[in-house]
Amino acid sequence: MTGGPSHTSESSTFDIGTLLRELDAIFEAQQGPTHAEPHLVAGLETAQSLGDSGAVLTILNELTGFYRVTSAHPAAVATARRAMALAQELGLEGSDAYATTLINVATALRSAGEYEEALALYRQALATAQATMSPRDRRIAALHNNLSMLFSDQGQPALARTELEAALAILRAGSINPALDREVAASLTNLSLVLADLGDQDAAARAVRDSMAIYERAGHLEDPHYASVLAGQGEACFRAGQFVEAERSYARALRLIETFFGRDNDYYTVTAQNLAQAREAQGMSTAEPIAVGQASSLNVAAPAVAAPTGATPVIPPPLNTTPAIRGLELSRAYFEEYGRPLIEGKYAAYRSRIAAGLVGHGSECYGFDDALSRDHDFGPGFCLWLTPEDFAEIGEQLQADYDALPAEFQGFPARVAMPRAAGDRRRVGVFEIGAFYEEITGYREAPAMDAVHEWLMLEEATLAAATNGAVFADPLGTFSGVRGSFKRMPEDVRLALISRRLGMISQGGQYNVPRMLQRGDGEAAWLAIAEFTRAVASLIFLINRPTAVGYLPYYKWQFAALRTLRQRMLSRLPDVASQLSDVLRLASAACFGGAGFGEGSKGAAPAADELQEVIEEICAAILREITRMGWTSSPDPFLEHQRAHVSARITNDWLRAL
Repeated sequence: MTGGPSHTSESSTFDIGTLLRELDAIFEAQQGPTHAEPHLVAGLETAQSLGDSGAVLTILNELTGFYRVTSAHPAAVATARRAMALAQELGLEGSDAYATTLINVATALRSAGEYEEALALYRQALATAQATMSPRDRRIAALHNNLSMLFSDQGQPALARTELEAALAILRAGSINPALDREVAASLTNLSLVLADLGDQDAAARAVRDSMAIYERAGHLEDPHYASVLAGQGEACFRAGQFVEAERSYARALRLIETFFGRDNDYYTVTAQNLAQAREAQGMSTAEPIAVGQASSLNVAAPAVAAPTGATPVIPPPLNTTPAIRGLELSRAYFEEYGRPLIEGKYAAYRSRIAAGLVGHGSECYGFDDALSRDHDFGPGFCLWLTPEDFAEIGEQLQADYDALPAEFQGFPARVAMPRAAGDRRRVGVFEIGAFYEEITGYREAPAMDAVHEWLMLEEATLAAATNGAVFADPLGTFSGVRGSFKRMPEDVRLALISRRLGMISQGGQYNVPRMLQRGDGEAAWLAIAEFTRAVASLIFLINRPTAVGYLPYYKWQFAALRTLRQRMLSRLPDVASQLSDVLRLASAACFGGAGFGEGSKGAAPAADELQEVIEEICAAILREITRMGWTSSPDPFLEHQRAHVSARITNDWLRAL
């Protein structure tokens, strides 16, 4: 099958049915990780040689899905865009086939972290599907499911729940037997995770239990989709304190994921991490063999695990600063109330060209603002971005009209800008796109992909400010294109930065922290810990790919960003963030004696020993991760020695030599 059979019929068209049946057989034989891609690529070449554009489109869609589930996100996005371009060339806009292609493109973009573009395409696909398909068409349900995952990724579980409930209504209404319907089961699994995020653990447990029951009744326990159900059950059990049950579910899920998709993908990585957490919660070593058995029924009435006993740091409880509304939500609401009507009324001729949103400096653009943030640069406001031509024509008048909008909104007064956020450096109002980005980054658009030296000069915090926030409207797509260009850091640059971070993690944490502590130089040890912490935080974001998770923000918000990243599905190194907190907690006692020890006393020794243990645990976790990713086969725990293995993957000679 993988040798590329001709798949031709008497009419010299490609036999797509045979190819898809053979693809099913590959997965049934559990050969998907090694045989699926070459089989599809061979079929694609044959279909192209025959000039069968319909078959080419089908295969491109299949390839997109394969690349997505195996976490080959750049390949998935590139293949999806090829499919969409072909569908447009064939004049398929407004058809079922075009809607299907849009869904595949949007899903690939969502998986790659390109949320704004994915959302726009999902909505376009939904409009097309609702116009061309039956209201009970399962493809519309799939659309709602995908939209729910996008909203979940963006931290909007309420919107995700609405989409899932719509999907379930369609599936149940159109199903011959909902009690045996795997798509109903998959939607229930997704719903369980959303309900858990909303704090309804009982409902989450019921949803995942109902999902499992469908698979068990239907006899699909070796189905690749059953892995997500098992992982959902593992999550529900873990949250309920049922760690043995969680371990069993995660272990069974991991086996299915490896069987059907291999190990080199995000699904395997995250599930393995969850399994390790379940085992650690039982006091088990992650090195012990996994006993994979049948998971028993979920008992939601089981008591939650008690908080561990022992010494806790003397830290005052945080103030309750959670705001009733965050700045980004306020900005969006203000735009919808006043900005959009202004554009659609007075500037109707430009409404297909004006982008709106909130991006740039400020805690609200990151979603980290709280009640304490409202003493400066907070209040109703948004950005309007124009092309150079449009800015020259209407920029001044549009700014005057923006300034005339109501100053107070939802009880919040007009923004009080700090001096550094006034004039040309204002954070809201009307901007020419290039000038807006030049003020933040020094560039009107991202450097060229081969201008690697320019990319190296851009600090991660600068790139974070350039790519954060949200775009409320961008019908022309120009602003999103520039914003997206800053997200797409060249792969060689990303690898070079990761190599540098490995060096600083090793030099700062593994080498200099113990040496400075041995010398009794607490100040130097403190600075070494700071460099180690910054390097690890940066590496976490880089290894998770900026296109998917953004960039590490400036120091004030680094740990807030790490906590947010840890909560994301499919994140790499999720536990290292909490370990970094332990590093800083122990640093005071290790470097300066700490409260209760006495300055310079020998009481610092236990904290110093524990600090070094945590540093080595972090380094070991990083080594495991880059080994899982296939970047190294060396077991050397000193991360400086791993740089050469990472650098060997760099294609640019200048970067590789740094």
